[in-house]
Amino acid sequence: MSATAAHVVKPGWFTVNVMNRAVAWLTRRGVSVWGSRVLAVRGRKSGAWRTTPVNVLTLDGARYLVAPRGHVQWTRNMRAVGGGELHLGKQVEAFTATEVGDDAKVEVLRAYLKRWKAEVGVFFAGVGPDSTDAELRAIAPKHPVFRIASAADDDA
Repeated sequence: MSATAAHVVKPGWFTVNVMNRAVAWLTRRGVSVWGSRVLAVRGRKSGAWRTTPVNVLTLDGARYLVAPRGHVQWTRNMRAVGGGELHLGKQVEAFTATEVGDDAKVEVLRAYLKRWKAEVGVFFAGVGPDSTDAELRAIAPKHPVFRIASAADDDA
């Protein structure tokens, strides 16, 4: 993995202990905060379920998970296991995930930043929804993107 690909921005105390917990608490009770879900993915080493709040982006009929903080644990686990679950209240959706290549991320990153820049913009090094394709392409290796599909759709 290159130095760029190893990009990780660890969350601070307030994010971990206040914001993530608050969003996860609401989401587990069925209140989606701007599209939030609780992502559950099995650990690549332990096999234990790991959870974190995420924003699900829908773009042109496809759904995506974007990692604004870079190559964090959930992205490594997702690569290893190829899917997980999205929780909203009592609804649980199993899904499969396919990682999107850097060249195909530009429009996904643009749409993600358009929707959630106020929340996550600080993690994108000054690049925003109005940035050029070249600027978005330059940061693409730092931010994993997964296209997700309902496991029920895969069985059909």
